[in-house]
This record gives sequence, structure tokens and C-alpha cells, in this order.
Amino acid sequence: MDHAGRHALVTGGGTGIGLDIARALAAAGAEVTITGRDLDRLKAVAAGTPRLHPLAMDVADEPSVRDGIAAAAGARGPIAICIANAGIAEGAPFHRETLDQWRRVMATNLDGVFLTFQGALATLGREDWGRMIVISSIAGLRGLKGASAYTASKHGVIGLIRALSEENMGSRITFNALCPGYVDTAIVSRNATEIAARQGMTEAEARAYMARGNRHKTLLQTDEVTGAAMWLCSEAARSVNGQTIQIAGGQVA
Repeated sequence: MDHAGRHALVTGGGTGIGLDIARALAAAGAEVTITGRDLDRLKAVAAGTPRLHPLAMDVADEPSVRDGIAAAAGARGPIAICIANAGIAEGAPFHRETLDQWRRVMATNLDGVFLTFQGALATLGREDWGRMIVISSIAGLRGLKGASAYTASKHGVIGLIRALSEENMGSRITFNALCPGYVDTAIVSRNATEIAARQGMTEAEARAYMARGNRHKTLLQTDEVTGAAMWLCSEAARSVNGQTIQIAGGQVA
């Protein structure tokens, strides 16, 4: 797989799944813009990898996204590969969830994908090659108890890629969603700490509890999601469009 000469943009590219995908794309020859709110962290993870380019960008802030994508495209060309990965995972029982909490999740997980894809597509022509991939979740395919806003946001991005695949049918740009289960990242570690404190269990027990949310009862590793993303970015997946790919150890929906 050779992406030399192509420009990729990965939101939430400073940690976890986003960083792993960004490194794989850079290893395949792409110039990769990694975005996030913590510029110091982005600079630290990009150090020593010349094809990783840090950019401070908050996907929940429209001017930040519009200006950031324009700057990235101006520096490295049209965004041929866009990985909309930035997201937040917050949960609460529905009766206690506030409108501010709901809007915060939607602003990042759904509005952020809308802004990112719209900005990236504006850099491409109708005849250009492109891969637009959103990192959704198994919560985009079924409901998660105590996470109504998160579930709704992840269902929303799947609807978005399905609509965009139809709107751009016949072009060389594809739109797909990856739907991983629980992945062993900082988010899982943070949630394990919160679950342990709330439920009176150890963090190891909390991690095992989350692992049982995957069909094979094992936490996923980031390379499993990266492998699927790299396949979608390959020519072998040129006819895969508007799809949701489950990565959860078994059938989810």
C-alpha cells in the first residue's frame, strides 16, 4: 500500500486509535496532519516522524475546524484521506442527563464529523480520489445503557456517511464507518477508574466488565481498528462505500 504524495488528516490524532492510524498512514508514505486540542501532546507524538504534522484544532468549534483544514490543505494539498476519529465518551442515566451534557457530546461526536468532512471534501474535486472514514462505535449499531447521548451521536455519524455515500455516488470518494467495541485505550482506562469507584470494584474488575461488552470478552487493540482503516484506504476497497464495519469479536447487529 503506497500513499506517497497523498495528504491525510486524522482528528483526535494524538492518542489511541487516531494516533495508531496516523502512524500507519505515515509509514505508507502519506503526509499526515494530526489534530487535537493539546498541541504540546501532538508535537510530542509527532517528534521523530517527519510525515506527522501537528495542528491544534477543536472539532467542536466551527472556526477552528474551517481555519485548521484550510491551513493544512494550504500546506500539504487536498485531503485525500480523512479519518474523523475525535470523540468523547460520557455517560449518565437518561433522567439525570442535562441538555448541556447532551450538547457537549453532540458538538464533538456528530457536529465535529459534519464540520470535518465538509471541510475535507471542499479541498477535493469531483474527479479526485478520496477516503472518508468515521470512527463510530458498536454504540452506533445498538443502544448502550446509561449512554444515550453517546449512542445517539454514534448512530448519527452512521446516518451521515450513508447519506454522503449516496450524494457522492459515482465519484472516486468513498464514505465508511468503523464500529469498534471496547478498545484498550486511555478512554477505557479512564472509564475503568470511574466504574471501579462507582461500583466498588477494582480497576481490573472494571476492565474485565468492559471487556465483556465485546462478543469475545476481550478488549480490542488499536492495531485491529487500524488494519480495517488501512484496508478501506486501499484500492482493494474501492467498491466498499456507505458501510459499517463491526470490530467487536463477533456479530453485534
